[in-house]
Amino acid sequence: MKILITGATGLIGQALTKKLQDSGHSVVAAVRRAPRAEDEVQWDPRTGVMSPDAFDGVDGVVHLAGAGISDKRWTDAYKMEILESRTSGTSLLATTMTQANVAPQVFLSSSAIGIYGAQADQELTESSEIGSGFLADVCRDWELAAQPAIDTGIRTVFLRTGIVLSPHGGALKKQLPLFKLGLGGKFGNGRQWQSWISITDEVNAIIHLLTSSISGPVNLTAPTPVTNVDFTRTLASVLSRPAVLPLPSFGPKMLLGKELANALLFSGQRVLPSALISDGFKFTHPTLEIALRFLLDK
Repeated sequence: MKILITGATGLIGQALTKKLQDSGHSVVAAVRRAPRAEDEVQWDPRTGVMSPDAFDGVDGVVHLAGAGISDKRWTDAYKMEILESRTSGTSLLATTMTQANVAPQVFLSSSAIGIYGAQADQELTESSEIGSGFLADVCRDWELAAQPAIDTGIRTVFLRTGIVLSPHGGALKKQLPLFKLGLGGKFGNGRQWQSWISITDEVNAIIHLLTSSISGPVNLTAPTPVTNVDFTRTLASVLSRPAVLPLPSFGPKMLLGKELANALLFSGQRVLPSALISDGFKFTHPTLEIALRFLLDK
């Protein structure tokens, strides 16, 4: 297959590109600058510029690009950037691919489990209702932006990804230094759910969906979500370190702002990968301990 990827230099994009290439597939990266190699094509979501020729010979598109949720404090301006970086990019891809001489067969477009909002202990599947709050609103509009591809019959999948675990980036990389020093601890009361997935299963699930018949939302999370206190205990145990220092809520709220801190650290979703399981996908790391021992080589 020939796969076009946006966000190819990100945590997921790099791992996905390597796995696809190692498996004999061809990968084309969408870049905002002028292309420097045959395996690059140009796109510019800000100006809406992308040539339909970018999709020549492309079998599938994996759209991973978007401004980082936690890169900056949530000012009104940055919240708008988060939204527009997702909706404009998705709309540009969905519209332009329909103008290609031969459209790609499948469009895998990123989304996130934030679409469900804060739902306490409720188990959430792809059929659960969309929640409320900034992240839920962003994810809803993000998915709606892919409508042109759906309307022209391109199989479109929304990758509702949870917390991707990798020692090379994301939340786990940020937590490891403190936990290795024995200074890790739960966030607040620790009862909030964390729906996670290893980088290995994230990549394998995306590749699975490239050739599946599934369309619509798919939760990319492991089948065993955990509460934050259980995540903390498991990570500490794998590292053979104590974890007795809880992180009070006032610190992160002062540093990140109340809305961002609550969304990232002190609320969560208990999400199950029902569509993947029904489609026969097998998780390499179905439990948190198995995932962490593999990722941290323990």
